[in-house]
Amino acid sequence: MSIYIHQKSSWPSFFWDDSLLSQRLGEVRHLQGKLLGKMESLGFELQNEALLDTLTLDVLKSTEIEGEFLNPEQVRSSIARKLGMELAGAVPSDRNVDGMVDMMMDATQNCFEPLTADRLFGWHSALFPSGRSGMYKILVGNWREDSSGPMQVVSGALGREIVHFQAPDSSKLPAEMERFLNWFNAEPDTDEVIKSAVAHLWFVTVHPFDDGNGRITRALTDMLLARSDRSTQRFYSMSAQIRLARKSYYDILEKTQRGDLDITDWLIWFLDCLLKSLKSTESVLAKVLQKANFWQIHASSSLSDRQKMMLNKLFDGFEGKLNTSKWAKITKTSTDTALRDIQDLVNKDILKKEEAGGRSTNYEMLQF
Repeated sequence: MSIYIHQKSSWPSFFWDDSLLSQRLGEVRHLQGKLLGKMESLGFELQNEALLDTLTLDVLKSTEIEGEFLNPEQVRSSIARKLGMELAGAVPSDRNVDGMVDMMMDATQNCFEPLTADRLFGWHSALFPSGRSGMYKILVGNWREDSSGPMQVVSGALGREIVHFQAPDSSKLPAEMERFLNWFNAEPDTDEVIKSAVAHLWFVTVHPFDDGNGRITRALTDMLLARSDRSTQRFYSMSAQIRLARKSYYDILEKTQRGDLDITDWLIWFLDCLLKSLKSTESVLAKVLQKANFWQIHASSSLSDRQKMMLNKLFDGFEGKLNTSKWAKITKTSTDTALRDIQDLVNKDILKKEEAGGRSTNYEMLQF
């Protein structure tokens, strides 16, 4: 008796009810066009700022879904370098950060290139440059071999894992992946947004690697969404929305894996998630415009390189509260110099003291 969808005799002949998707799909397509139109009106520099913010968010949230937390400054610096952007206060990045960034950039910036097994192996090798996942040695740059037992998709803390489903046996992977790649690269016979949702479910079901399948799945999703936009510019993050809906994400995947090949419910969930992702881009756009407006107002202000660097950090997502000791540490100056820098910005009506008291004085930016 078959338990999972990949064990059905008709696998992978997915089907769905178009009448239940048409309204959502129409709204997705409308918002995609509206967003791209807005971004095109911003100009090259602001588009790059929005692209940098979106890709940074996408990389961070895709790894967080798997319980891994990357350094935001390293991610942002790595993406900026690969986009050829100058970034004040850029920091060196670890190999695992660069690997994740390389994969996401290749998936989106080269979205119209064919997907091959070799390309997937390259992504996988970039994710695990040491050949290990944490402490454990894994097979890198090749399909899994199930040497330690069947591949199970789990979530939850160690010792309290929840098994969502079991993937196909490794002996079936060459044929499974050849079929998937042929379908992925073929001209779509349905809307490309729907194709991205089907690809997401299909790839995560096959789970062809020892580790990193979720991150690669979301890269493939972004790749097909970029094709659906007809643009390599990414201004919304599906991974960020999946991160917010992590429990329902695993719930719908488990339900779909144990059902039949009617994937209407999965497609509804995916489209609803995508709609929320598209709507949330207003905050990204507002942040980019606020930053641009600030620097336009202060184009002629006398500010040191240290002050410019720290102000950009505040716009780009400063961790925690800003005080003189943090300023001194980041800028590698004395606390006296940090205090003078900050006080100068207070006098110029750029920073203000936070109203909440405490052991140390904290500062925040005035609204612009």
